[in-house]
Amino acid sequence: MDQNLVRAVDQTIRSRHSVRAFLDTPVSTELLKDILTVASRAPSGTNIQPWKVYVLTGKKRDELVQRVCQAQIELQANPALAEHYGETFSYYPQQWFSPFIERRRENGWGLYGLLNIQKGEKEKMARQQLRNYELFDAPVGLFFTLHKALGIGSKMDVSMMIQNVMIAAKTRGLDTCPQAAWNPFNQLVLEVVGAGQEEELICGMALGYADPDHIINSYITPRVPVEEFAVFLNH
Repeated sequence: MDQNLVRAVDQTIRSRHSVRAFLDTPVSTELLKDILTVASRAPSGTNIQPWKVYVLTGKKRDELVQRVCQAQIELQANPALAEHYGETFSYYPQQWFSPFIERRRENGWGLYGLLNIQKGEKEKMARQQLRNYELFDAPVGLFFTLHKALGIGSKMDVSMMIQNVMIAAKTRGLDTCPQAAWNPFNQLVLEVVGAGQEEELICGMALGYADPDHIINSYITPRVPVEEFAVFLNH
């Protein structure tokens, strides 16, 4: 066993986290192709490789940001507009319960605490929510889709591919933030990227070079110990 390789892989996985502030430093198309080529080695049931990825930079990236930000601003002003939007599948449960609700709250208030956003400060919360649709200023937006007729297993497949993208990016000095926040605006996203009617949005992802000076990037989410989620059976 190559211990140097083990340490390098482990460090890449451990150091990956969701970055929410990026520099405007561009990322070359060649580098993006390299990352996606490596990521495509993800497993998929019977090797159907169900994923499709739209890579947005430049004017097309800015167009999507402008349109979805405008939609979100209008939605915040008039919640009744929510009937015009919606996810194609439920990412989160309809009713939260322990221990997941506590972990969710810990994450939310940990982030808001760094940004000095207090409970009840709805305008500040809304502004931070809007940052999702600005891709946190990342120069690259990735949008992962599947054919609607595929089964739940294909969502597992694309999830493994998405993880590969994040790890491959990290090894190349880039950072990422996977974003389910785009899913309610899936029809708008699919329209801008020119996706077919048979496609559904799985998630978006901001990709670029992390802003090392922004306080929000100092937030690292905790993980429960292995004893809390793994069951070892030997008899």
